Amino acid sequence: MQKNKSKLSRFEKNNISYVEAINSALIKIMKKNKKVICFGLGINDPKNIFGSTKNLLHYFGSKRVFDIPTSENALTGVAVGLSLNSYIPIMMHQRFDFFLLAIDQLVNSAAKWKFMFGHKRKFKMVFRLIIGRGWGQGPTHSQNYISWFRNVPNIKIFCPTFPDDAYKLYLKLPSIEGPIIIVEHRWVHFQKQKIKLLNNKKNIFKCNFLSKGNNLTIVSYSYSTIEIIKLYKILKKNRIAFDHIDLNSIKPLDNNSILKSLKKTGRLLILDNMSFPYCSVGKDIISMIAEKNVKLLKKSPLLLTLPDMPTPTSYFQTKNYYISHKKIISKIEMLLGKKIKYKNFSKEINHDKPDSSFTGPF
Repeated sequence: MQKNKSKLSRFEKNNISYVEAINSALIKIMKKNKKVICFGLGINDPKNIFGSTKNLLHYFGSKRVFDIPTSENALTGVAVGLSLNSYIPIMMHQRFDFFLLAIDQLVNSAAKWKFMFGHKRKFKMVFRLIIGRGWGQGPTHSQNYISWFRNVPNIKIFCPTFPDDAYKLYLKLPSIEGPIIIVEHRWVHFQKQKIKLLNNKKNIFKCNFLSKGNNLTIVSYSYSTIEIIKLYKILKKNRIAFDHIDLNSIKPLDNNSILKSLKKTGRLLILDNMSFPYCSVGKDIISMIAEKNVKLLKKSPLLLTLPDMPTPTSYFQTKNYYISHKKIISKIEMLLGKKIKYKNFSKEINHDKPDSSFTGPF
């Protein structure tokens, strides 16, 4: 093992990608706290979980950074044991789907331990899950079951969209009582951003207001947020000013910010192109509004999710599976009662990959 001489200052001054931000933050917290341990399938292979775990083994050695067999439930039990012995395990899965094999350990051990044993131990552990999309992912490599885990008491869930949010979240992980689940859409990995070093006091449980306006409120998270940002120019040309809320924290939700926005706009569109319709995050937000103050709404809220069916494998079937820009605009038209002028989206980016420069791995 060699001493960590990473060039963090160089990273932090320049625009860095999402995975570079995670990598930089992991190195920083592992250097500061020797109790942080990272493990997961493929963590030390040449791809380093899409580059996010690069150099961790080199800097911190095989006792703190190690690959695992495909025994997800058993290794989650190991994470529980490590946490009980004052370690801070960060367990990584290259697909959300793989973690489904460990639900018993999460629900019946990790999430319940402090309640069953009198709150005598601080329980810190993190599960990092990645949602797939694109070539060949199909029904078993593209799933998102955030809604399941939101229904388990004592679990915190985050879906940071941008490098800066991911960076600051990872820096705070050693101080947050768990279990914590961090969910990333594979396609947010390509976002680049300058890390705002002067804003380290950011409240990670608060949402981000990416734009502000009086016409309507749009709520999204993770890659759904990127899809809305792609429509900014069109909406601006049509003189549509809107509050765009990027959730960041999925459990707990920043309900107060959503209600405050609706008090101003009265119209709500929720985009969740990672979830199925029933019991989704969007449904929960609409339910919350109905309970708190339904009179804030001038029109019925609209929710866009994936259809109630598994993700197809075929390129030709996925073309109509994911939510299109045209469909998002049609929902905004319904809320505002006006037509939106825009050019045809026939030249939209290939629905099977995030951008033209992408070469893999998926």
